[in-house]
This record gives sequence, structure tokens and C-alpha cells, in this order.
Amino acid sequence: MYADADVPGLLRRAGAADPARTSALLRRLYPGQEIEEGAGSSLQDGVYPPDGTVYAACRPGLEIVCDQEVMVDFPSQLPEHLVAASAGRRLVLHAMHSAVDWFAFAVWENGRLVRSLSLSPDDGIIESIGEPLPFERPYWAGNRPADVTPWPDEEEEEEPYPLPFHPLELGEDALRALCGFILEGRSEPGDIDAGAVELHGFRVRDASGPGPAEREAELGRAVEAMGPPRFYTLGPDGSLTKRDSL
Repeated sequence: MYADADVPGLLRRAGAADPARTSALLRRLYPGQEIEEGAGSSLQDGVYPPDGTVYAACRPGLEIVCDQEVMVDFPSQLPEHLVAASAGRRLVLHAMHSAVDWFAFAVWENGRLVRSLSLSPDDGIIESIGEPLPFERPYWAGNRPADVTPWPDEEEEEEPYPLPFHPLELGEDALRALCGFILEGRSEPGDIDAGAVELHGFRVRDASGPGPAEREAELGRAVEAMGPPRFYTLGPDGSLTKRDSL
């Protein structure tokens, strides 16, 4: 999010996204790419678009861009031209992936990196630059321990969670503090309804890369090369026995 002021305050202002300005924004941020308008979404459902899709919105004082390509392990390495587009403004980057409990965020003020954090249980602290922001401090102080329930048959073998807190819980608090809304968890009276924030949709692809027909043909060839499906049954001892069909 690129913002002229506090993001939650700007998001609370009434007004729909400007389609023409949003389209112009995409063309500035994705130079040399082929951009086609497509179906839109909302801030509730569009934060993790399909590959090759970007959801975006230009509102007064605020520009929102949702794209898998900005989900980088090292937020400080966000492409330079995306950071440069925040000159004179605040830039907030927020990314989470629930499958691996990964969370990352960063804040720039007038192009200067103020805070960056990226961490997951598998990789630990991937990046930490700058002083923790107020919403982080209870977590680092040990006041928000990870509450992870092991699988029933692993209770005796389960090792302690490798981080002092759960990254996704910090991620939701970061989202509320920096952007004014959450995606999961218990909402609070002041939270913005992310489902009511309109996003326009775009298909973005490298102009020199394969087109949709070429990608579909390539996928078809890959499926043909896979051969017939194989089916297995899990036995009581944990072994797999091949079956002829489902």
C-alpha cells in the first residue's frame, strides 16, 4: 500500500476506487508488461491473487496492490522501482503464507526503510531490520506465546514451537495496526470491513513470454507425460498398497 498518511484512516474514507487511475498505476508499476483488465475482487478475498493476476485500487491518498510477486522472503529486497514509487509517501508491504506459517512485513517512509521483518518456524528469523514497532513488542517480550496443538499421535514427540510466538498471529496484528483490517481471527469494533473495499483485477504477463494458448498447450503436454494415475491404500501399519482404481 502506498499512502499519503495513515493507511487505516485513508481506508475508512468513503469512495470507490478510480478505474482509470488504477489502470494507470498498473502501467507505471509493471513497465514492459502486457496488462489486460479482468474480474475484480475485494480486499478480503483478493490479497492472494492467482499467479499472473494483480488486484489493485486507487483511492484518495491511497494505492493498493495485491500480487504474489511482492511476497519476497527479504522485504528489504522489494524491487527498487516499487520502492521508488513511494517517494514522499509511506509504503507498507505485508505478506503471509499459512501453509508454512510465514509472515513478512516492511515499512518505508519517503523511500527509507524503517522496519523489515520476515520469519517462519522452518527458517527462523529470515530478516530483521530496524526497531520493532509497538504492535510487535508484546510478542518479543514473551507475552504472546505460540499456542500450537500437536497431532493426537504426536503429543509425546512434538517439539516446542521453534519461535516464541506464532508468525500468523503477529501477522494479523500487524495487518490491523498498519492497514486497519484483519483477515482471520476475532474482529474488533474499529476494524475496517475488508470485504467492502473494492479492487480492480488485471492480468499481467511478460510481453516476451508465452501467451495463454502456449501455456495451455505446455500444460497439456505435461499432463500427457505424467502417465495414468496410480492409487494406493494406507494400511494399519502405515504401509502403502497399490490399488487398481479408486
